[in-house]
Amino acid sequence: MTTEITHRGPDDAGYWGDEALGLALGHRRLAILDLSPAGHQPMASACDRYVIVYNGEVYNHLALRAELEAQGHAPAWRGHSDTETLLAGIAAWGLDKTLQQAVGMFAIALWDRLEQTLSLARDRFGEKPLYYGWQGSSLLFASELKALKCHPAATREIDRDALTLLLRHNCIPAPYSIYKGIHKLRAGHYIQFPLGQPDAARQAQPRQYWSLNEVVENGLRNPFQGSFEEATDLLEQQLSATVGGQMLSDVPLGAFLSGGVDSSTIVALMQAQSQQPVRTFTIGFGETAYNEAEYAKEVARHLGTDHTELYVTPKDAQDVIPRLASIYCEPFSDSSQIPTFLVSQLASAHVRVALSGDGGDELFGGYNRYLMGNKVWSRLSRLPAVARKGASLALRALSPAQWDQVYGMLKPAIPARMQIATPGDKAHKLAGLLGLSDQRAFFRTLTSHWQDPASLIIGAVEPETLLSASAQWPSTDHFAHTMMAMDAQTYMTDDILVKVDRAAMAVSLESRVPMLDPRVAELAWSLPLDYKIHQGKGKRVLREVLYRHVPRELIERPKQGFGLPLDSWLRGPLREWAAAQLDPTRLRQEGIFHPEPITQMWNEHLSGRRNWQHHLWNVLMFQAWYAEH
Repeated sequence: MTTEITHRGPDDAGYWGDEALGLALGHRRLAILDLSPAGHQPMASACDRYVIVYNGEVYNHLALRAELEAQGHAPAWRGHSDTETLLAGIAAWGLDKTLQQAVGMFAIALWDRLEQTLSLARDRFGEKPLYYGWQGSSLLFASELKALKCHPAATREIDRDALTLLLRHNCIPAPYSIYKGIHKLRAGHYIQFPLGQPDAARQAQPRQYWSLNEVVENGLRNPFQGSFEEATDLLEQQLSATVGGQMLSDVPLGAFLSGGVDSSTIVALMQAQSQQPVRTFTIGFGETAYNEAEYAKEVARHLGTDHTELYVTPKDAQDVIPRLASIYCEPFSDSSQIPTFLVSQLASAHVRVALSGDGGDELFGGYNRYLMGNKVWSRLSRLPAVARKGASLALRALSPAQWDQVYGMLKPAIPARMQIATPGDKAHKLAGLLGLSDQRAFFRTLTSHWQDPASLIIGAVEPETLLSASAQWPSTDHFAHTMMAMDAQTYMTDDILVKVDRAAMAVSLESRVPMLDPRVAELAWSLPLDYKIHQGKGKRVLREVLYRHVPRELIERPKQGFGLPLDSWLRGPLREWAAAQLDPTRLRQEGIFHPEPITQMWNEHLSGRRNWQHHLWNVLMFQAWYAEH
């Protein structure tokens, strides 16, 4: 099982077991702090009560050591690893308090010899993965599904209900996985299995030790009272401290740099604290619509970083596609996984740790849907429900192709600046939005690909998630804040962080995300919405921090995603590969998908009548994964 995830830890391997109890712990080490044998895992506590295996970093472990020493709880330290600090904290304060004190990213398995209890824990935002589940009489856990598959008890039965979520969201959100009986531990949770009491162990349920909803609601109840300039000062101070803490490493360290607000801010604060040029990494594309490398180069030049860029061809990117099913051990279909892997591969040739700017959009209001979504819903909600329903039916009366024909006749009379692409698609999307009953349904629709994925999968029922469980949404003062809070707990955790972790760890590179320090999140949620979204633009206060280090004109431009021209690739160089994945005969033989709607969508895409790149990529990534796994 540990050999399957050697890429996550190529530097060392360790094992510990209690044969009488039937318990075994395994670990693969990517040595970042304390490269000596004193950092070896599994590691036993000084008191010998606890044994731990753990993936990640605790950035404030030196402060925790100081606190333990001040309280007289510190052992005789054997080394300077954060693993030893965690164990000492757990021995002194217990697991729950230690998790609340620890600032970092982690997946932990802790064995308590006295209580005969196995605890599994995951960091606040879910930067590090943790799968677990009962398979027969065996309790299995691992960082990746591919490790669980090695165990003879693993059944590997596809969870068709969970597959519906891949088609809706690009990913399978926690607590679900693609396999029945295997779960992802939710971010900010831990679960304890009293293995000495088998019946109780079977009934164990996760417990939450940290809640983003509480952070959101507390921040809004106790808002920051200072001026915008004071908020900018405070954010720069907190982010600088966080970045400085995350630069702690005994191996070479660098950063991803796209040239956008988030990554540029992180790199600027790194360079301000470094005596040497920070190593920065960017990949570029020949297609100008998808290329930000020139902007990144300008930012790097201004800050004086040691910058490395690599321009990749469409073939370079396409060559990654056969590897995706292995890199992402669970079906995953955010197509920006390809450039994310390529930039990770580039960085891994030079450094062992890379900081990223992820999290800035969710905390500071960066996505376009926070701007446009709120405007659209405000206008739609003013219409009476009967009028919305009637308009929705009228728009659906014509097919998208028929709307395209109508628009083609009207197009000569429409000013160029007001013309739109794919009018038929947009008419049907608007029809769907008009038929929605409330903000929450509206947001779920905005963040979905297939709107009825269960109709595509034989015998499937779509399960409940945070997005469909209204009782689990926070109370906020504005729809934009609601969207930000839900994105941070869903899209960011289950898509963005999964994408980065698997891509980076596939090449044995540790990625760190300073924006997700809980103190940064608490500050962000105390700031008024106007400090984040102002005059039709997001990340206002974060931009002001950046403009203290980088000229405004290097940053101010329309937001670009980390994407690829999949639509044209699927009609061109990827056509043969995609056709094989979507072959109706193969689909019928596998018995998972209803072939007819997929075949219709594929034909419409090939003809150029519709752009179904994202919907098709959901199916293609499952098919590629299914063939391999």
